[in-house]
Amino acid sequence: MSEQVFTKTLFTGNEVLKNQLITIEKGTIIQLENAVPDGRVKMYFNLSAGLFDSHVNGGERHHFTQKADEETIDDIYQSSVHTGAAYVLPTLITSSTENILKGIEATRNYIAKNPGTGVLGMHLEGPFLNPAKRGAHLKEFVRKPSDAELTEIIDHGKGIIKLITIAPEMFREDQLLMLLESGITVSAGHSNATYEEAQAAFGHGINLVTHLYNAMSAFQHREPGLVGATFDNPYVYAPIIIDGIHCDYGAASVAYKIKKDRLFLISDALFLGEKVTEFKWGGFDASLKNGRYTNSEGNLAGATISLADAVRNAVKKVGIPLQEAIEMATLRPAKALNMADKIGKVAVGYPAAFTSFDDDLGRFEVVRF
Repeated sequence: MSEQVFTKTLFTGNEVLKNQLITIEKGTIIQLENAVPDGRVKMYFNLSAGLFDSHVNGGERHHFTQKADEETIDDIYQSSVHTGAAYVLPTLITSSTENILKGIEATRNYIAKNPGTGVLGMHLEGPFLNPAKRGAHLKEFVRKPSDAELTEIIDHGKGIIKLITIAPEMFREDQLLMLLESGITVSAGHSNATYEEAQAAFGHGINLVTHLYNAMSAFQHREPGLVGATFDNPYVYAPIIIDGIHCDYGAASVAYKIKKDRLFLISDALFLGEKVTEFKWGGFDASLKNGRYTNSEGNLAGATISLADAVRNAVKKVGIPLQEAIEMATLRPAKALNMADKIGKVAVGYPAAFTSFDDDLGRFEVVRF
């Protein structure tokens, strides 16, 4: 039996349509049509495809790396839904091989038990990073890749690890190719790569970086670094944390003008909802003060914003048009992660998983059928 919803404004991912009646059957969109509302169907002011956060570390209670289990994954997912994101990649950061494998199995089991969930897999951020750009990642776990560990992670993570962040300069060429050929999307981040090293990595097939500006070699006029290489390569996607803390809003504006349709949004939330004010996992610590998480070394330890907050900031603080800001949280991350055939659009054949929001961007809500 089919269901219908009406929206005054529909952000499809590619365009903005007015007065749209959406017909849904078995959780899938089967028809879009221009119509006049008659009061018999549920109405929304604005609907888009479900927002997709590809980088979120914790929910309102638990942190995935500290507690790599199904309860934490559910906390991340439910907390994300509560703040307007329908799809997530729970992110597990640099830690032991044992913990990484535990996170993979927990994600696999959670998805198997919750078919149709918005948990699409996981993001493994590390452990093969450059110690000089490790940020808040624990030095004791940062390491160069070995063939054996790479093979183990690839084999165990098949179909589950959707994204892995690495410092490409820490890899031999054959190791990098092994990872790229595995089917996992590879992102360059926590990297001190030179401009030349970064462009070489992009030439091998990396087309994504991790949190633009943060934990990467900066742009300087004699040493353009990873930031400069990212700006100079039109094919590379760049997720950015628009919170005014991880990068100035002016820097976000510059990135928007340069990267155009390759810039997209992430939260990189350490925790969502700012309910956890003190956090400790082994040698990793974070305190919440003045809207930011920092560790005892003074480094940023993850963001406090939700993906919906990032959309709001993109529009109200950076001046990005609403249609583009929504695209930056839906279709663009889907394209970057090679998932645009499944999510990121409101179109016939796509899931009936939407994000609803009001005109002033004060409230975001996931609507799923």
